Amino acid sequence: MRMNRKRVAIVTGSSRGIGREIAKTLAEEGFSVVINYVKNQSQANDLVDLIRSSQGEAMAIQGDVSSPSQVSALFEQAHECFGAVDVVVSNAGVMEPAPIMSTSVAALDRIIATNLRGSFLVMAEAAQRLSAGGRIIVMSSSVIAKATPEYGPYIASKAALESLVPVLANELRGRGVTVNAVAPGPVATDLFLSGKSQEQLDALAVAAPLERLGTPQDIARAVCFLASDGGAWVNAQVIRVNGGFV
Repeated sequence: MRMNRKRVAIVTGSSRGIGREIAKTLAEEGFSVVINYVKNQSQANDLVDLIRSSQGEAMAIQGDVSSPSQVSALFEQAHECFGAVDVVVSNAGVMEPAPIMSTSVAALDRIIATNLRGSFLVMAEAAQRLSAGGRIIVMSSSVIAKATPEYGPYIASKAALESLVPVLANELRGRGVTVNAVAPGPVATDLFLSGKSQEQLDALAVAAPLERLGTPQDIARAVCFLASDGGAWVNAQVIRVNGGFV
């Protein structure tokens, strides 16, 4: 990566949860960070203020990743502000129960639009814009391996996303850009906790050999490794950060 300036990272869906922690940790590691959000403007601005209060550089940009024009605008605004983009973390996603036998097409389309279409568009834009040394990191899920009932559309969206990782890595052959996925296990975020009973949460907490739910910090550290110089030789991989959950 070019070291005569601060490296720049875009993190989609980073106003809260895992994305927020990824953006904050990248800023702590010296990145200028673009906080992407759809609706949570106040939370995005709060994160920008937090990063700037520690002498970091950050800006918030609204944009729906399922829209090609808004994804393009996100990258264009980031480039105008910081001059380049070095790392792209496709984190924006939705997770909701959707039983196959009773889920509406609207619910299926909503999940696919963000998790698969959105990540595809972000990956495609990043592939066009990143120069040698760039990193593309997408967020998958370890729940793929569990075949969890009622999460068929979510699992399908993440399984399809994982299949894109080695394909794009090969399409970028010779350009020095890596493409990887990070697949968290159960992580204590609002997105994950929503709709689950305490009994379900207790069971999930002891499912991994480390016997706890993951934290956003656990995931952010893995992403930051892939974005760092230390992660330069990791390519076309899915890194399962789950405490042994699967």
